[in-house]
Amino acid sequence: MFKKYLILFLIFSFQLNSQTISKELVKTHIYTLSSDLMEGRKAGSKGIEKAAQYIEKEYKKIGLKKFDTLDSYRQNFKYNGLSLFNLIGYLEGKSKKDELIVISAHYDHLGVDKNSEGDAIFNGANDNASGVAAVLALADHLTKKNNNERSVLFVAFTAEEMGLIGSNYFGKNIDPRQIVAGINIEMIGKESPFGPKTAWITGFNRSNFGKIIQKNLIGSNYKVFADPYLDFNLFFRSDNASLAKLGVPAHTFSTSPMNKDLDYHKVSDEANTLNPTTITETIKAISIGITSIINGEDYPSRVKIIE
Repeated sequence: MFKKYLILFLIFSFQLNSQTISKELVKTHIYTLSSDLMEGRKAGSKGIEKAAQYIEKEYKKIGLKKFDTLDSYRQNFKYNGLSLFNLIGYLEGKSKKDELIVISAHYDHLGVDKNSEGDAIFNGANDNASGVAAVLALADHLTKKNNNERSVLFVAFTAEEMGLIGSNYFGKNIDPRQIVAGINIEMIGKESPFGPKTAWITGFNRSNFGKIIQKNLIGSNYKVFADPYLDFNLFFRSDNASLAKLGVPAHTFSTSPMNKDLDYHKVSDEANTLNPTTITETIKAISIGITSIINGEDYPSRVKIIE
């Protein structure tokens, strides 16, 4: 009988934990960020400026603070003559406010193919409007919960498609010893090869981060697995790598079937090809999975980089 009530309590707790994550709002974020008006969000372009303004508006609406000495949400820098910027929102922690959790996704994509005679816009719905939608949804969710013991940085990185430029700059301008974990989100718009309500994590064996997530998901309907695409070297191909090389247990959540995604880096990567339920359920899984890290109960082991 006790076991039965425990299971019911856990189910109720998981439902309560994720009730502020709205599928309709997630869809709004994705359709907006991957619309033709954003012109493919290439770093340094007018299109990415429009995307940045949308994200900044959402940060302000959620109630996120500016981080450290920044006078806006923008972390500005120059790269190869381009004026670029990451977007950083800050949610202050309580008892462990000097310990940071980074929740991130890149908001840039490939822009416009000027040589195309047909559809020329690389809308980047899965890659990575889906990840940015997750960051915004988690920011809203955690702000409303208002019980995070550690401080949380919500970061939209620029110029990932140019070679992790934005996240590398971020990593060079922060003390990595402050960062307890990096939670990066990339391409969660299509059903995982492991089935519904599942996701996979890159670099699973490089720290105990993934095992902590699995532990927190026990009793829920969600499961996470190790990256099934080791030949793709994905741990080093997304923004988590910029922090991981500094020792931070930084890993990327994804659901995409990389070996079967016919829209990857193509103009066909549009919002109507994605599964909003998959995206929303993945965000809920992440919110549950990271609970003990956000609340200061778990401290993931540091990463040792051996390529």
